[in-house]
Amino acid sequence: MEKDTERTKYMNIDQNFIELIIHNDTINKIQCKILDIEFPTNENWQNEILNKEISEHDVNKLILLKDIVAVKSQEQIIKNYMMIIEFKQNKIKQTNQTQNTTTQAPTTNTNPNQQNTNISIYCDGACSGNPGKSGSGLALYKNGEKPTLYYGNYEPNGTNNTAELKALYKALLLASQINTTEQVMILSDSKYSIDCISTWAYGWKRNGWTKKSGEIKNLELIKNAHNLFEQIKDKIVIKHVKGHAGIEGNELADRMALHAIKAKNDEFEIYEYSNVSAVL
Repeated sequence: MEKDTERTKYMNIDQNFIELIIHNDTINKIQCKILDIEFPTNENWQNEILNKEISEHDVNKLILLKDIVAVKSQEQIIKNYMMIIEFKQNKIKQTNQTQNTTTQAPTTNTNPNQQNTNISIYCDGACSGNPGKSGSGLALYKNGEKPTLYYGNYEPNGTNNTAELKALYKALLLASQINTTEQVMILSDSKYSIDCISTWAYGWKRNGWTKKSGEIKNLELIKNAHNLFEQIKDKIVIKHVKGHAGIEGNELADRMALHAIKAKNDEFEIYEYSNVSAVL
């Protein structure tokens, strides 16, 4: 069953689709990452993804990746696909800009120390094994400029959740340092990290940072991120985005998280690059 949105179509996975993407009754590493399941797959992996909603872009990627065993080949296929998507999107933007070009009067800023900005911060975490080597990445978009890319928070024995939480915490730190009259949009594909910081933390805090069902994992990190969220919540909007759905900012943040694992840097660093397609 498919539903239309403004830009992307979605479908629910059924058994027929599973048969289209498997090889020797299993799927490869990048396919597992797209479907957000563990690799190598367990005996119940098909039940885990049955009826899961995925985007049209993920459908295409999963089919293209069938039978591809080498991880580097899998990564190259995804890179090529994203380059095609970016090319199409740029052509659409150029067409729209040509059709909608208008002359606008310049705006005057009454406060020379503060600028109106159009700012979005995408954040993501990655983990090679769970637990395993992990890292975090971000893509900061500001005023239509080329995005600034950050990578860091390498851990030799991290988890997907810690990497996602640390990425979101870094996004909150960046937002707190930006001088703007507009709200900063923070976007993450981790519902877990968003809910921990902006929803569940309130109940846990009322109960002395405890919960009935047991231990609150990553508690200190959640506390720090929630405290910062409380301080700047009127300045930001946190939004969940679907991962691996062809969203440029999310894909860039994912690449930076993977690069942090490779570079093994604890502190965040800015990634130097020439153009977006070279990163994707």
